[in-house]
Amino acid sequence: MIKNNTLDLILQTPLLKLDRISNAEINLYGKLEFLQPGGSIKDRAAFQIIKDAYAIGKLKKGQTVVEMTSGNMGAGLAIVCKQFGNSFTAFMSEGNSPERIKMLKALGAEVILTKQIDGVLGKVTGNDIKLASKLAEEYAKENDCFYVDQFNNQSSVDAHYLSTGPEILKDLPEIDAFVASIGTGGTFIGTSKYLKERKAEIKCIAVEPESASILKTGKVTETKHIIQGTGYGLIPPHWEKGLPDEIITVTDEEVKDMTKHLSTEQGVFVGYSSGANVVASLKYAALNKNIKNIVTILCDTGFKYSNL
Repeated sequence: MIKNNTLDLILQTPLLKLDRISNAEINLYGKLEFLQPGGSIKDRAAFQIIKDAYAIGKLKKGQTVVEMTSGNMGAGLAIVCKQFGNSFTAFMSEGNSPERIKMLKALGAEVILTKQIDGVLGKVTGNDIKLASKLAEEYAKENDCFYVDQFNNQSSVDAHYLSTGPEILKDLPEIDAFVASIGTGGTFIGTSKYLKERKAEIKCIAVEPESASILKTGKVTETKHIIQGTGYGLIPPHWEKGLPDEIITVTDEEVKDMTKHLSTEQGVFVGYSSGANVVASLKYAALNKNIKNIVTILCDTGFKYSNL
């Protein structure tokens, strides 16, 4: 197999049956998004956003692209922007892992760190994200840059409607349920919409940290948790209340244990959002005995984390 350029490496990730996690009752499959060139599922959204921005004339060659990131979208944008001939500047909360900063810089991004409001190292809150987003938007306006605005950008959803959903259904037509954690909501919303339009009986399950389950409970008891890139205690702008069939919550301890299990037993070195998705998949299966084939997202590589 020969790829003609780096952008050809994005999309078309395989499904892996998690045979060390599955049992006689269920078949659990992980979509291996950590195999993307930027190490996460955010490569899909980054690619779609830049393509769409060029198509509608919002971005031109040589113009700087600016975005707030917890690391994954930044890595995807750094790679994609370089291929299109654009520089990329990332605004990132200093609470994110140092490995993420190193990766962004290695990929050619300029990184501007922002202060934390109420988070701590390794635990970035919604307020931390708001500040980083505000500063990124202001910088973009002052310097005539293209501001990505991933939370509000429709392309973040379209990327998964156009690629993630179709890939899953093509590879596993027998899918019964799809499970994904919520950050911007793009992965869950875009993929779920596609799947339900083609096969209405597919159950789509959203995942939140137990302490920041604003979508499930309407409350946030603790904004700090270990699942970076998800569970900010904010309702995503594109969120549709009736889309999920159920919302499952997970604790930090459950996520830590499962993420370690995925590495040591299944042999996939992934981050905490992947662990959260697998925990939630098993919880959902335990409550719904008629569910056989579940697909979830193994979102990013564990190499971006300090404490795995």
